[in-house]
Amino acid sequence: MKYALQMYSVRDGIKNGDDLLKALEEVKKIGYEGVEFAGTQGLSADVLKAKLDELGLVCVGSHIGVDDFTPEKRAATLAFCKTLGCKCIGVGGGDTGSEKSLAHVLDVMGSANEEFEKEGVKVYFHNHTGEFKPTKDSPDGKLIIDRLAERMWLEIDTYWSFHAGVDNAKFLRDLKDKICLIHLKDGVDGTPCALGEGQNDIPLILEASKDIGVEWIIVENDDPVPDGISDVTRSMKYLKSLE
Repeated sequence: MKYALQMYSVRDGIKNGDDLLKALEEVKKIGYEGVEFAGTQGLSADVLKAKLDELGLVCVGSHIGVDDFTPEKRAATLAFCKTLGCKCIGVGGGDTGSEKSLAHVLDVMGSANEEFEKEGVKVYFHNHTGEFKPTKDSPDGKLIIDRLAERMWLEIDTYWSFHAGVDNAKFLRDLKDKICLIHLKDGVDGTPCALGEGQNDIPLILEASKDIGVEWIIVENDDPVPDGISDVTRSMKYLKSLE
């Protein structure tokens, strides 16, 4: 397994394209081998790819919007993904709370996944806690996460699943054939924190992730303290302490 960083974790230091390129340098110095983007500050995929290659970083994914997978935007989305060399692309969240909104996500992203997989790219949905319950008007009580898995790949955020009361080890193993990426996250009572500083069982998640053959583990903190770079540095130090 290799460790990447969701760049949203260091957003406090990124106000423009130059900041993003400098942040990539810092991320490499900390010890991460890959990144997942959540916005590109107007930089082209070509510019980002050149910087990643210079640093020896891999783009393992990128969070974009559900609408970026609509038929009229798919060609541009796929081109962006291929230029960066990432094998997965998806959304950091979406409106799945009602039957109508979930149907939209399933239709748009599900059909995009069918097309993109022919080109070697997986389309994924990143969960929060809400996906571990049915829609508010569900006809059968089926969990949203299970319905998403029927049409696309999953990027499991292991803190939000933990916070939803899920047994992460069992869940990851049960859905191993639908998981393309793992978000490794810690937290306390619903507030994310650096790895090893919260209530989540990080070693257990790492063991399960290794068992199911996930290549990339992505570190993320929605609310870094006191700042993004120092927070994700502590997370990497913790991960190294487990080796």
